[in-house]
Amino acid sequence: MDNDSSGKKAGTSRRDFLAQIGPTGAGLTIAPLLSKSEIQAPAQDIPLPSMVTTHCSINGKAHKLVMESNVTLLDALRERLHMPGTKKGCDHGQCGACTVLMNGYRINSCLCLTGLCEGAEIITIEGLARGEELHPMQEAFLKHDAFQCGYCTPGQICSAVGLISEGHAKTDEAIREQMSGNICRCGAYQNILEAIKEVQQTA
Repeated sequence: MDNDSSGKKAGTSRRDFLAQIGPTGAGLTIAPLLSKSEIQAPAQDIPLPSMVTTHCSINGKAHKLVMESNVTLLDALRERLHMPGTKKGCDHGQCGACTVLMNGYRINSCLCLTGLCEGAEIITIEGLARGEELHPMQEAFLKHDAFQCGYCTPGQICSAVGLISEGHAKTDEAIREQMSGNICRCGAYQNILEAIKEVQQTA
């Protein structure tokens, strides 16, 4: 490079060049991000669920439930009404641990919104016994050792009671099929079958 009158080399050094393009480079990098943010739709507030009033009977007692519209029957029973007998398993209707009886039929309470229970009669595991007298299905489960860890047992018992009231499972194969929605991770299926058959014979 040629020297100027002061004795310094003419032109721009590598360090000066980098210093000059630093802010420009940053601007080029940020500019696309800013342009993208400008075209994005502004964030909108997610509306809160509305409140729903539901009148129903749970274990023979009338209830007036005032809850958010997205509360499931399972969460209403466990978290709001403090009835922990009904268990939360998969929370997707696949394991049957949350089975209760509604108007005599088996349902997965994790899939049922509380607002849909208007006028319904709901029975949970807590409502099967009569005081200190166990329901025949509860007694049969104890007699045949039809549980191990016990977590799925409330749903199994409620489902078994519903199965017998439906009256169309008369063979071992049919009982297994009708109870297939209730999973026992401990594998006590044969004992559960024997308990159901015993109660079925006396029903």
